[in-house]
Order: sequence, then C-alpha cells, then structure tokens
Amino acid sequence: MEANKIIIRPLLTEKSYSGIANKVYTFVVAKNADKVQIINAVEELFGVKVASVNTVIVKGHKKTQNTKAGRTVGRTSDYKKAIVTLKEDSKSIAFFDSLS
Repeated sequence: MEANKIIIRPLLTEKSYSGIANKVYTFVVAKNADKVQIINAVEELFGVKVASVNTVIVKGHKKTQNTKAGRTVGRTSDYKKAIVTLKEDSKSIAFFDSLS
C-alpha cells in the first residue's frame, strides 16, 4: 500500500496539540494498515525516525436528526487513529511546528 494512502490526515484536537512539544503526533490512518506500515509511511512521507506507534479504532457516535417526516437516527463512520512518537534525535514534522 502506498504511503499517502496509509496516512489519511493529521488529527488536530486539544489533546494532540499537547503532544507536539514532545514529538508525539496523531494521524487518521487507513483501517487495514498495521503498525509496521504506519511506521514506514511516516518515515517516508516526513523523513523522520519513528520510535513507536499506538493505534486505536475509534467507534462512530450516534447522530439524531428531527425532520418533518419524523426522527432519523444514524451513525458517524468508524476510523483508525495512530499516535506516533518520534525518536529524540529525529527532527520534528514541519507541518506541526507551524501550529504550536
């Protein structure tokens, strides 16, 4: 699988902003990607050295909408999140440096 298809987008939340100073970055990744593929994709795309990767599948939450026709209930999509920690001697990712 190609690196740009594994890393879908960065996940920017309050908790992920707090990890930027410690070289901990959060990404939304493809559901079928494993940790080794994620490590290789991050190293290839950003030119950094990865120390560890933690992954979690985030379950979508329920959404309710009231319409003229009645109440409709649906769910948001599930997605896979990867928390990537870089090695101390590695450079930081330039995209996240502009945010902090």
